[in-house]
Amino acid sequence: MIAGYRRFRGAGWIKQRTTFETLAESGQQPKALIVACVDSRVDPAMIFDAAPGEMLTIRNVANLVPPYAPDKAYHGTSAALELAVQVFEVRDIIVLGHGMCGGVRALLHGAPENAHDFVAAWMSIAESARQRTAHVESPEARQQLCEQEVIRVSLANLRTFPWIARRVAEGKLRLHGAWFAIRSGVLMTLQADGSFVPATGPEGEQ
Repeated sequence: MIAGYRRFRGAGWIKQRTTFETLAESGQQPKALIVACVDSRVDPAMIFDAAPGEMLTIRNVANLVPPYAPDKAYHGTSAALELAVQVFEVRDIIVLGHGMCGGVRALLHGAPENAHDFVAAWMSIAESARQRTAHVESPEARQQLCEQEVIRVSLANLRTFPWIARRVAEGKLRLHGAWFAIRSGVLMTLQADGSFVPATGPEGEQ
């Protein structure tokens, strides 16, 4: 970590210094929020080539958004959503799922023996995704389909937050789904018809 920091100070900081100084003076004004998985192989800033200050990021197991449930318990994801939507008034929220997701594997096959305090209960949020993919016989195909169903679960749960639903209805906020293939680097985006379609890269490449 320290070696990486030294590389950043020697090169990255020099390139981004003006950006950081402007952000320090003027504050941040992010335009989008990414709800992503905690998986170390999926870096939203890298995937979207985002500069400091451009987007907010929530990362948790399997990029899940829980339903709106205000109470005295601790709600890290919901608190971050409130900050992004109510305070920073982001224009877009993207739920970013990915291939080979360990959280989805736990949903389908059970949480690891040493991860039952929180993971199993957390993944129960997406129980409907597990049920909707029960008919798929191929383990690989079911895993990917369930990863994409989890994205739909999170998008549906986003709409249970009244201040998100209101801003969507007013045309001030857009909700998006996307799925990233780790092995190929291909990003697929959720379309209005419910399908996932590859986003195009430079000169139409996928």
